[in-house]
Amino acid sequence: MFVAEVIFLYSVIYMLSQKTQSNVLFILHCILTAGAYAAPFLINWKILVPVFVATILRHAIWGRCLLDAKHGLSEEDGSTFYSEAFERMGFRPNKTKIRFFVRKILYSLLTAVTLLWQLVLGKEPLWF
Repeated sequence: MFVAEVIFLYSVIYMLSQKTQSNVLFILHCILTAGAYAAPFLINWKILVPVFVATILRHAIWGRCLLDAKHGLSEEDGSTFYSEAFERMGFRPNKTKIRFFVRKILYSLLTAVTLLWQLVLGKEPLWF
């Protein structure tokens, strides 16, 4: 049933105007990003570490987050989801530094936090 729901959601998003579609995908990206920050405390490291490694590999192979293109971010000016979020809040971030941090450091740091929290400190994840 889950696959049918995903297909339905995708078809609904596809029918929206380009601006609305971009905003819906931006919100989805926000939810996924917030989930990534909470995940070390919610999800078992055996599940989470491969997900973070896949994210690191995705950035290494494609050189971008695949959702960035879907909500209209340009790679030419160094835009990322994070720089877009900061700009929407009224800040003028250094896109190059943010891009470097997100693509090279962030998910390795989240992996380290996950392993430290669950294996070194012995804390159990809250969900599974």
